[in-house]
Amino acid sequence: MVCAGYNSTFALVTVVKSILFYRTNPLHFHLLVDEIARKTLSTLFRTWDLPHANVTFYEAEIWVPRVSWIPNKHYSGVYGLLKLILPDAMREDKVLVLDTDVTVLTDVHPLWKMFERFSVDEALGLVENQSNWYVKALSYGQRPWPALGRGFNTGVMLMHLRRLRDRKFSRSWENVTKRVLGHIPETSLADQDVINAVINEQPSIVYKIECTWNIQLSDHTLSDTCYRDTNRINILHWNSPRKQDVHNKHANEFRKLHRVFLEMDGNLLRKRLFGCEKHESALPYNESNPCREFEKGANILYRTHPFLLEYEYNVYSPMDVALVTQCSIERIPLLEALSKHWPGTISVALYLTDAEVQNFLNFVRGSLDLRTRRNIAYHVVYKDGDLYPINYLRNTAISYVPTPFVFQLDVDFLPQFGLYENIINYINRLNINELDKVALIVPAFETERYRFTFPANKDELLKFLKRGILYTFRYHVWTQGHAATNYSFWRNSTEPYQISWEPDFEPYIIVSKSAPRYDTRFIGFGWNKVSYVTHLTALDYKYIVLPDTFIIHRPHAPSLDIGKFRTDSVYRRCLKKLKDEFVKELMAKYGETALSKLKKEIKEEKI
Repeated sequence: MVCAGYNSTFALVTVVKSILFYRTNPLHFHLLVDEIARKTLSTLFRTWDLPHANVTFYEAEIWVPRVSWIPNKHYSGVYGLLKLILPDAMREDKVLVLDTDVTVLTDVHPLWKMFERFSVDEALGLVENQSNWYVKALSYGQRPWPALGRGFNTGVMLMHLRRLRDRKFSRSWENVTKRVLGHIPETSLADQDVINAVINEQPSIVYKIECTWNIQLSDHTLSDTCYRDTNRINILHWNSPRKQDVHNKHANEFRKLHRVFLEMDGNLLRKRLFGCEKHESALPYNESNPCREFEKGANILYRTHPFLLEYEYNVYSPMDVALVTQCSIERIPLLEALSKHWPGTISVALYLTDAEVQNFLNFVRGSLDLRTRRNIAYHVVYKDGDLYPINYLRNTAISYVPTPFVFQLDVDFLPQFGLYENIINYINRLNINELDKVALIVPAFETERYRFTFPANKDELLKFLKRGILYTFRYHVWTQGHAATNYSFWRNSTEPYQISWEPDFEPYIIVSKSAPRYDTRFIGFGWNKVSYVTHLTALDYKYIVLPDTFIIHRPHAPSLDIGKFRTDSVYRRCLKKLKDEFVKELMAKYGETALSKLKKEIKEEKI
């Protein structure tokens, strides 16, 4: 398959899911990708961890010059021509080539077996085109390229690469293309036009595949003549620019078939359907251990799809800062207001099921604020396990930001208007660079009101504090979490001031992207951010509070994980055990003298 750009990767994954669901044999996916798609798909396949499935990537950029000279008006652009170079790009003998807009509805092995039916002359297996494009194209206002009869559709194609190489296919298509361009100025259907022109001159190279292996759902399709008398549809091909929104009398039924794979839990496809393990592997956790939820969660390989939607970051600045956050499906509506308060780059890790991804996409497309933003990077971490993997999500959001600094914020906070510019100014003013061990702190406040006027500046915020509209964050339930910020001093401060770390401190901070990552053993509620700040303290980070900045927490229903923390004593004991192990590890790594406060905390604190 050929895949380029951010938006195409999700379509490819849906195709892969449909192939995997029906397969009865090992598979090897060969993907011709640009740099953007490779970044996404390499992470996705690594974290998907599919059995009996190999993936090989080929750099599309190397091959683009071979086809970029061909004028092409197809919406796929130059990448729509790259199937022409597959015999040169790959060393395989044979490949099944699929477009990323197909839905597979059966095992592809019988299709692969058709190679055995090829005559000695045949090198391409294709389904006939299911429209009158090549025979009546002038009625569509287009000039058709030469084709044999109705022509052939290249969305599903058996390519005998060795035979094509032996017969100098690359020279053939280049010569034919140059001749046709002498009287037709451009291709309309990209590689399909070129391949049909070659077949028109060399009809013996094509093996005709039965029509149900490529039911084409274009705007002018005649495909119902193929499936009218059969219930067996093997592959749907959404080859209209409108894709699943195409107008077709059977479109609703076909969309239901496609939606099965859109919403299918991709984790289920990790199951080994055939063959055996050489050795039965032991569980990485003890089922009898009361803390097995934590152990299990720490060992999960979360299927991760970075850059789900189009993303742009064009102008690098050495002082730029990205807001990084994470959320589940329940908190997605909070992203809209957050985006209004932060004009800079946002990187958000979303913890979703496959079905919830569709709800998220619909929300973004329906949001006036989000659908036009190109500097928000969305990364999907697919649900797995019982506890919310908050630190894995944080690390995911941090990993894919291009900026030198990150502002680590939870999605239920709103930054003050202008905070993005203020932070950049302070980074510049304090002369902080990426190697400095400095954490800038933005004081946190909260309100119990679902509707309130957001303070325009610090003076207004102080008035709201006095009137009881706002409070310092968690002052009534977890004072020590933010006490070290020294709110009393902050009220009258006009300059940044340095503070000392205290046990259980968990401020919202700006640090260099080179700062350490979060410890992913902390899942669910409790000590997930405290552990991170404790680690920074062990590394001798300085904490500087910014005097005229603030964030405000919005009220919402409590999460399931906080409910477990409050009601389950076993959960709290397991968290205490993990916390003690974490602190001991820091002591062993960084020395007891620098961590005397941590020793004190272990001795005195009781959860």
